Parts: sequence; structure tokens; C-alpha cells
Amino acid sequence: MPRTPRRTLLAFLLLWLGLQGGVMAQVGGQGPESMELSALLSRLEARYEIKFSYADQDIEAVSVRLDPQGSLEELLEGIRRQTGLKVERLSERYFSISADAFLQLCGRVFDNLKNPLEGASIEVPGQSLATISDAAGHFALDAVPREATLKIQYLGFRPQYVKAAELARKEPCAEVSLSVDYQELQEVVVYKFLTTGIAREPDGNISMAPGEFGLLPGLTEPDVLQIIQALPGIKSIDETVSDINIRGGTNDQNLLLWDGVKMYQSGHFFGLISAFNPYLTDRVDLIKNGSPAQYGDGLSGIISMHTHDQVERTYFGGGGFNLISGDAYAHLPLSDRMAFQFSARRSVTDVLNTPTYTQFSDRAFQDTQISLATDNPSERISQRDETFYFYDFSGKLLYDLSDRHQVRLNFLYIDNDLTYEETLAADDSQNRSLLDQTNLALGARLKSQWNEAMSTELVTYHTRYDLDSRIRTGSSGQELFQLNQVSENALKAHLAYRFSDLLTWQAGYQFLETGVTNTTEVNQPPFRSRIKNLLYTHALFSEWTYRGPGRRLTATGGVRGNYLRNPEDFSDFIVEPRLSVQYGLTEHLTLVALGEFKNQATHQIVDLEQNFLGIEKRRWILSDGESLPVATSRQASLGLYYDRGHWLASLEGFSKDVEGISTDTQGFQNQDQFAGELGSYRIYGLEALINYKTPDWSTWLSYAFNDNEYTFEALQPPTFPNNLDIRHTLTVGVNYTRDRLKVGVGLNYRTGRPFTAPRPAPDDVDTSVFPSRINFLPPNSSRLPDYLRADASVTYGFRLSETVRATLGASVLNLTGRSNLLNTYYRLNELEEVEKVESRSLGLTPNASFRLAF
Repeated sequence: MPRTPRRTLLAFLLLWLGLQGGVMAQVGGQGPESMELSALLSRLEARYEIKFSYADQDIEAVSVRLDPQGSLEELLEGIRRQTGLKVERLSERYFSISADAFLQLCGRVFDNLKNPLEGASIEVPGQSLATISDAAGHFALDAVPREATLKIQYLGFRPQYVKAAELARKEPCAEVSLSVDYQELQEVVVYKFLTTGIAREPDGNISMAPGEFGLLPGLTEPDVLQIIQALPGIKSIDETVSDINIRGGTNDQNLLLWDGVKMYQSGHFFGLISAFNPYLTDRVDLIKNGSPAQYGDGLSGIISMHTHDQVERTYFGGGGFNLISGDAYAHLPLSDRMAFQFSARRSVTDVLNTPTYTQFSDRAFQDTQISLATDNPSERISQRDETFYFYDFSGKLLYDLSDRHQVRLNFLYIDNDLTYEETLAADDSQNRSLLDQTNLALGARLKSQWNEAMSTELVTYHTRYDLDSRIRTGSSGQELFQLNQVSENALKAHLAYRFSDLLTWQAGYQFLETGVTNTTEVNQPPFRSRIKNLLYTHALFSEWTYRGPGRRLTATGGVRGNYLRNPEDFSDFIVEPRLSVQYGLTEHLTLVALGEFKNQATHQIVDLEQNFLGIEKRRWILSDGESLPVATSRQASLGLYYDRGHWLASLEGFSKDVEGISTDTQGFQNQDQFAGELGSYRIYGLEALINYKTPDWSTWLSYAFNDNEYTFEALQPPTFPNNLDIRHTLTVGVNYTRDRLKVGVGLNYRTGRPFTAPRPAPDDVDTSVFPSRINFLPPNSSRLPDYLRADASVTYGFRLSETVRATLGASVLNLTGRSNLLNTYYRLNELEEVEKVESRSLGLTPNASFRLAF
């Protein structure tokens, strides 16, 4: 009997513990569950005897993670928070659920190692909604249409497309991870370099995204060929985009590519304005040394422009005008897999005389038949009429055969037209001069991604450059016709294979057929000269890239074999090794070593002082293996790059030797102008940059030193300064961005270029020969005064509507109005007296622009 109470107590205790365990198990099983929103609403309707009104498409495939045992208010608030849907109570029993037309979004952008990406662009294609991520990778956008798709991109990474509704459902802010674009074979380490949209890569080369450009001094629009002149080692000695000098080389030693097509013309207004519309240009690669083996030509550098290459789901475009020209562009989706994009620009110079046109005209037509003819118009000319205009248009068809195969067809046409007429006061006879300069480019590309490891690309193109002029003298009836024509056809096959994340291989074949024609015709007395040269080039290339663990070491080594042949039995085989090595000494300090061998068979020569009206004095020719051999170059460089926080600094030294040049291709204007001698040049240089940047400010100081000398064994003396020997170049710039306001101010300084002066009078003219000639001092023994120019610009952006944004801009080139001397040469006049001819820089040149984007 005494044990009975104990047994009863123990039974009750076990029963109580069991009940408690069941309750705890039930409580422990409660919590957030992931479920379809439609299922949750059905459960709530049954539990609380209420009704929800909604459109099926608004909740279709929408999931939430909530505790189904929570209160009604908690569950409704969770639905609002996680889905972005609008939940309203209509009465005691009825509720409505609807999708807001516009959303407020936020997110953070990372790479695949979870490092935040500062400067990533986030935009809604076809609308004026765009922003960039901050130092933490964070971004925010207001009033985003629910149905919109956001494009998130960062230079060197694959773009990510995300639906706005999906971003809105993520708490508290969405995280977007971007993958490295291995096809680029480069890892971008600095995005804001001088200004946003310019990136320095580990090997020291530069990539630019014109659509993301901030502002540089003197520019209100992203003119690519003007922008690159802000970089160390690149300048234009005569202030034109058609004569860009990279590390002391001539302009014809640059390889200029537009969507893989070689371009033989780069400028409008005879070099003062870039001929390429930047608003559909997606990326620009600038290479000064260590070129990939797939590239031939370009002894001095490579400028490769790539237009927008993605089929977007929505349209976008824009247009605008400045005091020189107006333009428009658009990207138009034709289907889910096809789109067409175009751009067009035309000058207003033939209908509107602006201060900008006046300054450009004075600069372009200095010392030409046009300017010389108007020196004393009241004495020589009773009437004159000058008409000049330019235009360009481009188109591109984008077609994705599948997710792995893409076809791209593109074309570009560039044209400059000048007509000059004058009536002489003496006999009312009329002289007429015409000049037409055009470049047509047609290209096709098939790109295939066969699997995660292998991709191929097949490219073909045709490019044709024409420069022709006609001069008719009314009193004599004489007509002079000049033509310079380049026609080139190309085929290129490229294979890339990624063995692993550490090792990549590229190989391919390239064929070029290049023809150059030079024609001169005169009717009185009858004369005709037509010289046509043809050159075939076959090239094979192979290249390996190794990226060590942690990417501390990256090395690329390649070789290119070139076989050149023309119908006149000239042939040559040239092997070109290439090397690029980057090694991270520390987390913030990188050592870069680059080297390359290259060759080039196309050149520009300067024929006559009045060639093509004296405006365009250069014409293209081909190497023939005798009077003009294939030019070759060897270049090596070693650089240190420092990047930490707000600071970026670099120091790079280089050496370059170029052989196979002619006095005809260097633009001599002295006793050696028509010598036709062969020689070489050697340049040593040092380039330094320091850049301090914050989200609002970017300030920089760049310096370049060059020691550039010719060697022509047949001349006396055989060694003398190069025509492009600019010993010291200094650039200082400040860029400020605050919300919609952008301001840029900069100063450019360089020492004067060499020139050849005549001997002092009375020994300046040699009359003992016929015709008489100038007695010159040793070549390039004199120097022009130093060059100094200050530029400034400002832009302000604002919205005209939810889908249209506008930008107002103003700029001033040569803010101080300083008259810089660009060139000096000497000639004999009709009285056999030495006449000094000077070419001066742009004066104070204002410009203004207004642009729309949608």
C-alpha cells in the first residue's frame, strides 16, 4: 500500500512530461515556412473567413517565407515587405492585393569573391533611370517600373539582367554577384581612372566605357580620340585627332579598329573632331605595348572601339547638337533575339557660322590654297564662296541564333566635303576647288560559345578610303585631279580555349588583301599617272595566358608569324614574339613587364606642300620591299602601379626602336624633304601619373619624358632629333561631380618640337643652282617655344520626364586665348626670298551642347 502513491505520482509525472514534450515539439515546429503566395492566401481566407481580390498575374510564381501561425496583420505586413505588393483593406471582410506600377529598389553589387564593386552601372535600358554603386557596392533607384529589367554591369565582368520585381522581393536589399568575363582575358583593377568610365587594367593598358564617362577638361561629349590624349604618353602634336602620337610614333603607326574593321580615316573637319559616334560605343581598348598576338600592324599603339553588342529587350537612344554638328542614335529591338542600332551625325557648318566653326576653320585652313587665296581679297578676288560640311552614319544588326551563337553585321560611312569658288577681280574668271574624303567600313562576325571552355569567332570585313581633289583654273582652263585610295579585305578566325581558371589558350589565322592606288591627272598639258600596289598578308598566331592562384602572377606569352607577298615578287616572313607579365609585389603594388615585336606595311607620305589643296597633305602608300621596306619595331617597358583607397600612382619606363622608315613618311620640311632616304628612330621614355579620387573629386598630375632621335646614315649629320621629339609633357586636371553637375578644368604643357631654320642672311639662299634653294642649318637644330593650354568644361543633367533625361554642356578650349606655335617651316617666294610659314593652335574656342537620352 505505501508504494501506490509513489506509482501514481510517477505516472502523473511521466504523463505531464509527455504532454510538455508534445507541446514543445509543436511549438518548436512552428516558424517561417516558404510557400506559394496563392496557397497562403487560401489558408488565410479559410481561417479568418475573409476574401482577397487580386489579378492572377500579380501573384503568379510569387513565393514568401512567413510563419503561417502569425496574426493576420503580421502576415499581411510580411507580404507587403517581401513582395512589394500593395495590400489594402476594403471592408471588414474584403482585401485587395495589387502590384504598384513603380518600385523603390536598393541593392549591393559584388564580385564572385564577395568584394564590393564601386562604380558598377545600374540602368533601365530605354529609360532615363541609371545610377552607379558606391564604395560599398550599394545602389538605390526610385520610380522603377515593375515590369522593367535592370542591366547591372562593370568593366571586365559579364553584365547581369535582373527583373525589377525580383529585386523588390529581397530583404533588406538585393545582393547581385557579377562574374568575371573570362573572354576578355583581363581583370580590371581600377575603374575610376582620371574620371569615371576609364579603367586601368593589370598590364597597364586602358579600357574605356564612353557611356559611363564623367567629364574631362574642354569636353562636354565623350570624344574617344580626344579623351585618350589626357593619358600619359599620348598627345597630338598638331591638336588633331587624325594625328595622334603614341610614344613618339607617327599617326600612321597606330592601328585604329572599329568593331574589328581597320579604319584609314579617323577625323572630321580634317582631324579636329573624331569621326566615331561615342554614344553607341560600348568599350574602347587602348594598348601601348605588349599587344595580344591576334593583332598585327600598329607599331606605336592600338585603339580598338567596340559598339554596343547586346540584344536589349527595350529600346533606347538619344540625340543632341553643339555649335558644330547634330546627331541621333538608337537601339531598336526587333524581337527577343534581334535588334538594330544606328547613329547619324551631320555638321551645321554649311548653314550656320558659329564662333566654334570660325576657330576650327581658321585652324584647319591655315597655309592652304583657301587661306592663301584670301590674303588680300580686295586686290585679287571680287567674290568667293566656301562651303564645308561633314557627316557620318552607322548601322548594326544584332542577331542571336541561340544562347551560344551570335551574328553581327555592321557598317560605317564617313564623309568630309569642301567646295571653294573664287572670282578674280582682274578678268572675272572663276577658280573652283573640290575636296572629298570618305571611309566606308563593312563587317560581319559570327561568335560561338561552344561550351564553358571553348569559344570561336569568325570575322570578315571590307574597308575603303578615298581622298580626291579637283582644282579648275578658270583663266587657263587647266584642271588637276588627285586621288588616294585604299581598299582592304580581311578574314580572321579566332579560337579561345580555357583549360582551367589558371590556363587559357588562344590561336587563329588572319588574311589581308590591301590595295593602294595613287592617281594624278592634268588636262593641260596632258598628264596622267596611276600607280596601284597590292599586298597579301597571311598570319598565324598562338598565345597562352597563365593566372596564378590568387591572381598574384599573370603571364601571357604569344607569337605571330606573318607572310607578306605582292604580285611583283616581293615577299617577306616576319616572326613577332609578344610578352606580358604582371606580378603583385603587395596587395596594392604591381610590377608589369611588357614586350613586343611588330611590323607594318602601310604608311602615309607627305608629297607636296599643296597636295590636296594643302589641307590634307598625307596619302597612304604600301611597302614594296625596295624604296620602302616593311617597317619593324621592338619595344620593351617596365612599370610599377600603386592603387590603394583614394590614391593611384604609376611609373613606367620604355624603350622602342623602329626600323624601315623613310624621310617621305616623316613629314620633313627642310633640305631632306625629298631625299627619300631610309633610316630608323629610337626613343627612350618615362611616364608617371598620380591620381587622387573620391566619389566627388578626381585630381591628377601626369608627366612624360621622351628622348627621340632619328638615324639616317645617308644624311648629314646621320643622327638628329625626331620631328616628334617632345622632351617634357605635363598635364594637370581636376574633375568635380556632384549629383547632376560636372565640372572639369585642366592645364596642358609641353616643350616645343624641333624644326630646321635657314642660315642667317645673306647666306640663307643658294642661287648657284637651279632652281634656287634655301641653305638650312643642321636638321631639327632649333626648337619652337613651349606649348601651354588651359581648358574647362561643365555639364548639368536633368529630367524632362520619367523616361527622358537632358544634359546641358559648355566648354572652352584654350581658356586664356594663348597663341601657341605648332609648326614652322620656310620656303622661297616668287622673288626668291625666304618666307617663314607658321601654323598656330586653336584660339579661344567656346562650344555648347544640348543632349536628350531616352
